[in-house]
Order: sequence, then structure tokens, then C-alpha cells
Amino acid sequence: MTDEYIRLDHISKSFGQTQVLKDLDAVLHRGEILGFLGPSGAGKTTTIRILTGQLKATSGDAYVLGIHVKNIDETIYEQIGIVTDQSGVYERLSVWDNLKYFAQIHGVSAGRTEEILKRVGLWEHRKKPAGKLSKGQAQRLVLSRAVLHRPKVLFLDEPTSGLDPSTALDIHSLLLEMKEAGMAIFLTTHNMEEATKLCDHVALLNDGKIVEYGTPEELCQRYNREKRYRIRLSDGTKRILGQTQEDITTLADALGRDAVLSLHSCEPTLESVFLTVTGRALT
Repeated sequence: MTDEYIRLDHISKSFGQTQVLKDLDAVLHRGEILGFLGPSGAGKTTTIRILTGQLKATSGDAYVLGIHVKNIDETIYEQIGIVTDQSGVYERLSVWDNLKYFAQIHGVSAGRTEEILKRVGLWEHRKKPAGKLSKGQAQRLVLSRAVLHRPKVLFLDEPTSGLDPSTALDIHSLLLEMKEAGMAIFLTTHNMEEATKLCDHVALLNDGKIVEYGTPEELCQRYNREKRYRIRLSDGTKRILGQTQEDITTLADALGRDAVLSLHSCEPTLESVFLTVTGRALT
């Protein structure tokens, strides 16, 4: 086993005459987060379904932990975790019993169940029926179930969609911890700010095709074609300066007078890069 946990080689998928994935190539290594980013209908969920053996690709090859997806059987699920919008909970069972059921399937100890519930902030709610949890708490329970058995690969399909900022930040923190422990995370999202914070590499999808691929920083720098700087002066003035001689002189003068309170470069965001590349906004 190498540290290459996922590979997509020229994956395409069609439903009838409609092609939803077009020649996708991507790699995810141990201890990395790969983001598949794009609006609804871009092909993100279809990619996860192919990688987890729920759908067959029309053409191309895909591998998870060195196993071709056409050869995936139930043993692979001992090494992967999945969180999608269809990952429900047993509403009549308590939080504890929801996890206990899956712990028994995976041979996980009660100590591990207690550990993960405390980590996601659900220990105090362990006796509560899962159907009584808030949306954020239910999502934490779904995530807990997916990582209970310490999988090598975690698939996350829009894991923080619709959650409040505090809950989303808690989930981000947990994902980064798991990444540092060596887990490989395949994340789909249309939240570019989330991707910038979490992902080592991102693939921008549009109409089933990867239109850009790289680290978030690389992509933002690649499209930083008009270098500008935002300054705030001690008199409250705010200005956007470019690299003209006049603006350079203005900035040098302000710095010389110790009149600059803040100075920031104006690189594009991932969202603005996506708009530049595709000509469409994220929805």
C-alpha cells in the first residue's frame, strides 16, 4: 500500500444521452484533503458514488486504497467512511444506541464510542433520541458514525451545508485533526471559503468537467493578473492601489509618514476564480 489512497483516471459517466462526468483525473494521498468544488449539478455527488461502488463509470478507471472500484466488496467499507445528504440516523434510538449499533458491526469498543461522542460535543446528549437532535447535532452524529472505526478514507458530501457557523467550525476542526492523523478526506462542497481553509488540493468542476486543479493558493495566484493592494491610512482613508508609478509613489509616501494602518494584497478568492473560469456564479 502506497500513500496514494484515491485515483481517478479519465473517469466519465453518462445517463442515457446526458454526460455528467467528463474525463476526470485526480489523486488523493494519505493525510490530505481533496476538494471537489462546484455548484449543484456539477457532478460532485456522482463522483463519490462511483468511488464508493454505488455507480459504475461509463469509462475510465478509479481506485480506492489500491482497489479498482469495479472490484469493491463489503470489506472496503471497513476502511472507508461516508457522509452524504442521505446519511440518516435511527431517530427512535438514542444517540448512544445509534453509535453502539455501528460499533458492534465494526468491532469498535465502547471506549471508542464514548471518545468520539465527547469529541463532537454529543456526550451530554447520549441518552436523547436522535430524532430530537438539532440539525447541527444530527450532522455531528452522522460524522461520528462515519469515523467511529477510524477509516483510512472519508467521503464527505457537503458536510456543513445549512449548518450554523459555530457548528461548521467545530466540524472543520475535527476534519483537520483527522487529516493530521493520516486520514485521507474527499470533500465535496460549493463553499469556496470552506475549501480554502481545509483543502490541500481542489478541483473546480463545471458541467462535469474539471476546469482547474491545484492548491487553493496556486489557483488564486494563477488568476491574480491585476495586482492591487488595499490600504487604510491613519486619517481613516481607504484606497485600492495598483502598480502604477503614481500608486507606488503614494504608498511609499504614506509608509514614509507612518500613516499606513493596514496593508493587504487583493488576491482573488476561489469563488472569483471559479467565476472567471466558468463565467457562472455558484448556486
